[in-house]
Parts: sequence; structure tokens; C-alpha cells
Amino acid sequence: MSAAHNVYVPEGTLGVLDAGEIPVQTADWSNGLAVPMSHGALVVTGIHTGEIRATATPMTGAPSGPADDLWEEIVEVSVHAPTGGLRVESLEQGPVDGLAHLSPAGPGWYRLRVHARGRGILPDKTSSEPVEDYLVMTWPAPRADADILRTNDRLEHDLAHAIGTPQPQPPAPARSREQGAGDARRRLLRG
Repeated sequence: MSAAHNVYVPEGTLGVLDAGEIPVQTADWSNGLAVPMSHGALVVTGIHTGEIRATATPMTGAPSGPADDLWEEIVEVSVHAPTGGLRVESLEQGPVDGLAHLSPAGPGWYRLRVHARGRGILPDKTSSEPVEDYLVMTWPAPRADADILRTNDRLEHDLAHAIGTPQPQPPAPARSREQGAGDARRRLLRG
């Protein structure tokens, strides 16, 4: 397992993105923590803006045994990596140097397990010092439904309020891949 790194989080969202793409118009916000998109995923943090600690661990298969009790919330979703470039990213600063590449088997479907703790410490606040921790694990696996493995009050609250939550509007057609990625990133950050 790699060491934890600080990641800057804007607007309460962290990326697990394939080649930096953010197809937010396809996001499924229904579980309150791990948000799969047509490719890649977003992770909803407790803080609005600031630093969190993240660890990324690619695996060859599903973890054996239960997750340790250090984690308050654990959610699994399927994530597609069409280019095989799945990485943990700050939506403002890009890929996090030092965190592992999460699609080492190349393009295809992966299971993404997000472990979280501390999301309820400073909800919707700003924190320059990390108060939240995330462990992101992936392994090659066919597409499957989301699975909520562990919840707490914060995730229960998010789940209860996700129903009826307006979905983000699709971005306007991009003029080029680079311009489109920048435009999508700015729209997502604005909400």
C-alpha cells in the first residue's frame, strides 16, 4: 500500500479520473460517497474546501476479509477506465504525484472501493489541515451495482438527501479535448 498524500479538495469533491476526464453529466450521485461516471468517478468529501489525506492502492483482485474498523464509511462502485489512466486527482490541481496508478491492468472495468473517515468533523467547512482520510482501492472486475459496505451518520444523511437532488447539467459541446476538459472542470467546480 502506498503512503498517504495530502490532496487539495475544491467544492467538496475529489476525482478518481481516467486521463483527467470529468464526464459529470453522467454522474450517479445516489450513494453519497463514491460517484461513478461513464468513466472515472468522483468522491464526495465532508469538507467544502481544503486538504484531505488519500492513499491509493491498485490490486489484482478483491480484498480478502472484512475492512479494518478504522474506516467509518466504505462504498464500492464499478468504474470504467477506457484509456487505462485511472488516477486520484485534485479537481483543481490534477493528478496527485506519489499516489499509485489505479488501472494497472490497462483499459477496462474496475471495482472502486472508497474508505472514508472524518467526513463529519468539519462538514461543508474549510480546512487547511487534513481532518479526513481516504483509502481508494481498485481491482479489475466486471461492471456491477454499487454496494454500501459500511455507513455512519454522515453517509446516512447524504443518502437520505440524495433522492431528489438536482443532477448537474451536461456541459456544452467542447471545441477541443483540452478546452472541453478545462470547461468541464470549471463548471463542476462552480456547481
